[in-house]
Amino acid sequence: MTRTELDKAESKDFALGGKPMRPRDAATLILLDRSGSDVKVLLGRRHHKHAFMPGRFVFPGGRTDPHDSRVATVTTLPPEEEMRIAGHHARASRARARAIALSAIRETYEEAGLLIGERGAFASTRPGWQGFVEHGVSPSLERLRFVARAITPPGRVRRFDTRFIAAWRDDVAVALPDGGPTNELEELCWLPVEEAKTLEIPAITRTVLEELQARLATDPELRPGAPAPFYRMLRNRFVRDTI
Repeated sequence: MTRTELDKAESKDFALGGKPMRPRDAATLILLDRSGSDVKVLLGRRHHKHAFMPGRFVFPGGRTDPHDSRVATVTTLPPEEEMRIAGHHARASRARARAIALSAIRETYEEAGLLIGERGAFASTRPGWQGFVEHGVSPSLERLRFVARAITPPGRVRRFDTRFIAAWRDDVAVALPDGGPTNELEELCWLPVEEAKTLEIPAITRTVLEELQARLATDPELRPGAPAPFYRMLRNRFVRDTI
């Protein structure tokens, strides 16, 4: 598929809707492998039967469930990351930041079969977390890093306020051989960042990969609190802020 064809397909995915919609919190996890000479990133292809972005390669992720904030963790988010994930507005809170961060971990399990955390007894009755209970993995937030935020433009059928959060492959406590239980992603692959940018990926995914590539060049450890881009539309034009 050419870049023009991808752009047309993406326009269809985010077609104009009939009424204003508030963007829903969402989280995407960028899992990085730094074991070789090139940093690699995990991507998976969305199933061709999906109505939204079929056949595109994406990071694991999805909508945030507010109940995720009540899931116990063995470590907490770094303070420098917590409020940047939550945002700076009336609805910002530590609970919201936890929910967003934990939804990135939950979605990575559901879509890719990778459980991020530490081995140990874990109990939860929350939907989506039973895999962590069964495999004895307690989710951990300490090494998560906020790398970008993007809000779908107004007027679209689907609108998301997405936080892109990075973690390291060695934070994965359990990797299920058959992938995640939802089967939303297929063809899971680890690729160098430069090669990943050549896949059939959404425009925002390519942009975030470029931003991350530039950050890794000067900040290979992804220190907490480093400046990160925030993409949105203001007064009918796209804006890139730094937060």
